[in-house]
Amino acid sequence: MRRARDPFFWGLFSAGGMLTALLLPALFLVAAITAPMGWFGMTGYEEWVALASHPVTRGGLLVVAFLAFFHAAHRFRYTLYDGLQLYHLDALISIVTYGVAAALTVLAAALLILVV
Repeated sequence: MRRARDPFFWGLFSAGGMLTALLLPALFLVAAITAPMGWFGMTGYEEWVALASHPVTRGGLLVVAFLAFFHAAHRFRYTLYDGLQLYHLDALISIVTYGVAAALTVLAAALLILVV
């Protein structure tokens, strides 16, 4: 019965890797390079808060954070499992890595709701 949930976590891993590889460089380019140069007319803090306050932007950021955290958790799990050959601790490693990813996702959601 253990194999039934493996495709779900591999799907999160692949989606997280693809989305992170495609969107984080673009987000960095826009937020750290082009916006301070004035290309978008959003040079002030208020404009960025207004953009981040939009529900679609919050949802998009939360999806990117969720998938990136689960991608990292899956990669770390299999690094411990295969790289260090900790086969006997598979259940514990799974619970800890995916639990940390879930906790970080909840923290990211709380920060998006409270701070922005």
